[in-house]
Amino acid sequence: MLCCGLLATLCLALCGAAVRAQEAAATEEGEFGPVVRAYLGYLRGEQEVVDDRASRHEISTRYYRRNSNRIRALRQIAISIARETQNDYLPELEATTRDELGTLFEQPPDPRSFRTGVVINHTFRYLGQVRAGELFYVFARLDPYEQAELMEKEKSPSPSAAPEPQQSAPVVTTNQAASHPRRSRKSAP
Repeated sequence: MLCCGLLATLCLALCGAAVRAQEAAATEEGEFGPVVRAYLGYLRGEQEVVDDRASRHEISTRYYRRNSNRIRALRQIAISIARETQNDYLPELEATTRDELGTLFEQPPDPRSFRTGVVINHTFRYLGQVRAGELFYVFARLDPYEQAELMEKEKSPSPSAAPEPQQSAPVVTTNQAASHPRRSRKSAP
């Protein structure tokens, strides 16, 4: 009797979670444009792949947890960007933990030096940190045109600027501009 009650409670909890997920997806359908919805759909698909691999015991629990948390962090920052900018555009996003910074940077910078909006190595703009089970540092990859523009600005400094000493650490550029020209959201007819 107790086992049946526990099983029924578990089933109700799982059904409730599924209904909340469907409601969240329906809200996103009306709230965001096709580009943001596609990215959120991509993240849902990635989570399904990770779930499937875990169910077949192809990956470790640690790997599963880290990747699920990363997907959650990317989802959170993507929704935040979309709501903040009111545009149907997202830059290419990267979320890494402190021990994974070496996957993005040849010489990983100290995360304590990160400031929101700062460009690192002419390649990534630091967007902030997201705690999704663990702490993730989130970056937007600059497109090649933005990278070239930053490098060109550094080659031809203004006449009043004194030359900066060479650094062996990663180059950090403070450029608060958006990482891509903003596109306006088109509403459905």
